[in-house]
Amino acid sequence: MHRRIRPRAHDFRYSAFWLLLDLDELPRLSRTLRLLSHNRPNLFTIYDADHGDGTSTPLRNQAERQLRAAGIDLAGGRIRLLCMPRTLGYCFNPLSIYFCHDADGALAALIYQVHNTFGERHSYVIPARPGAGGVHQRCRKQLHVSPFMDMGLTYDFRISVPDERIAVGIRVSADEGRILNAALAGTRRSLTDRALALLCLTMPAITLKVIAAIHWEALRLWLKGLHYRPKPAAPAAMTSVAPATSNNSN
Repeated sequence: MHRRIRPRAHDFRYSAFWLLLDLDELPRLSRTLRLLSHNRPNLFTIYDADHGDGTSTPLRNQAERQLRAAGIDLAGGRIRLLCMPRTLGYCFNPLSIYFCHDADGALAALIYQVHNTFGERHSYVIPARPGAGGVHQRCRKQLHVSPFMDMGLTYDFRISVPDERIAVGIRVSADEGRILNAALAGTRRSLTDRALALLCLTMPAITLKVIAAIHWEALRLWLKGLHYRPKPAAPAAMTSVAPATSNNSN
């Protein structure tokens, strides 16, 4: 769900699906599942180059490097990636999230990777302070995403750590107040070939659907009179680090 508040009201909802993958289990999943592969073509595929810095470096190595730069050591704890897979040869993830746990299983940090439609990507690394209500984190926007939004904005993330359900809420604000709310909510299902086949039938070409929806909603915004912002240069660094945010922040 997206709900734009200013300068024009605009909202929409779509059905979609994400995979929640332990990065250490990718080779095993690729061997045991017929419809999902790692770094080789299939109906659904996780290519390392679709994520992280765009290279073939294993995603766990990339995530650990980003965490070390932020002063975070997982000591071998697991890293889970929430993302859409490459589907029928095409991949686009507006947002993918790495849940990074320490050796005791506690959530140590989250990495939010944002992709825009110009082929650019940026990762926000934020230490976690989980509480009873989930995780609340905040950072300044670094990457141009929507051509109808300025750069001087703040993201507020409210996340429930994935279990049987997941909920991700994002608030985008300027100095004068809130501009947009976005959310996704999902119920967990077992990752099996049967489940993947059913998703292929009920939500075919999901990543193509996402990119088509982005352009359709952009057209609707333009028809509502929103002004196009020229695209700025991409940030020099592909990763930025934000401080941990207290869970009781507003």
